[in-house]
Amino acid sequence: MRVTPPAAALALALTALSVAAVDAPAHAAGNGTVFVRSAVEHADRTVTLPAHRGEAAGQSFWYVVLDASTSKAADRFGVNRSNKLANVGTAAQRGHFVGGVLVVGAGVDFGPDRDVLGGVPGSVGDDGYSPLVRLPDGTVIDAPQIANATGLHDKVVTLSTATGKVTLRETEGRSRGNVVHYVSTDASKAGPAALEGSTLAPRLDAAPTPGDDSTHSARAGLVAFTNGQTGADNPQRQGIASALADGLDPLNVLAWEPQQGRYSPLWDVHLTEWTPAAKAAGRDLRQSRFADVEDLARAGLVTAPGGGTWGASDVIVICPIISQG
Repeated sequence: MRVTPPAAALALALTALSVAAVDAPAHAAGNGTVFVRSAVEHADRTVTLPAHRGEAAGQSFWYVVLDASTSKAADRFGVNRSNKLANVGTAAQRGHFVGGVLVVGAGVDFGPDRDVLGGVPGSVGDDGYSPLVRLPDGTVIDAPQIANATGLHDKVVTLSTATGKVTLRETEGRSRGNVVHYVSTDASKAGPAALEGSTLAPRLDAAPTPGDDSTHSARAGLVAFTNGQTGADNPQRQGIASALADGLDPLNVLAWEPQQGRYSPLWDVHLTEWTPAAKAAGRDLRQSRFADVEDLARAGLVTAPGGGTWGASDVIVICPIISQG
């Protein structure tokens, strides 16, 4: 991957209507709540998960499971239950198990060289690929592919096929006033996928419904500030500009947490820009609640990038929350 100048990367982020997370260091969850029961978090800001074997078009791959639409499947895999996954519709590909191996129609090419400046993801789903898999009984699992003969997902730190364990990098965010940690695995647009180190999966855009995070939707809201305060030692820093300038996580704001009925790992990105008036008045303080940002938008203190109407930015990112802490 080429080294990307901060200014060029920020311009790409705004042009591509991205980004939910920049590939930057995360923080360990410490003594917080781990929602994914099968996960083991580490002090080096990574998480280890069971790695399962699958097959796509006759080719073997490895995948993780992070969320499921039913309690039975969530218990089987030791993951979050997200009722809203049942609403994903055609955003999921179909799959079934044969002798414990997950068989699906489409896999992933992990061969491309990730190029942030050029908006080229390091992994690209084959035609029809989705990390969301609908099983014969109607259950939907979030099962992103993380390795095959073409290479590894960019979030992979180590993978042992002998022990069935994979260690992935986490990202720190905020949700309902709390610190949370999540793993970015897939994105529906090339720019965000390149910036996040995620797999490009355009099929995710079919998930209903942009701008709706009700229980009837498959999506949940996420705020990504584009021009928050910067400075690694600044307690108010937040956003894409800080992530690029300071080398730290953007501290995106997620509307819900696991175990809440409106939680979903499909995050509906709302790119958010502080207005010049808000910045001049020192109102661009770190935010940690999605509802508070909605209030700021109603007050005219934040907008979409370039001064447009604040709302969903037509990008989905798959970022299952692992823990709160």
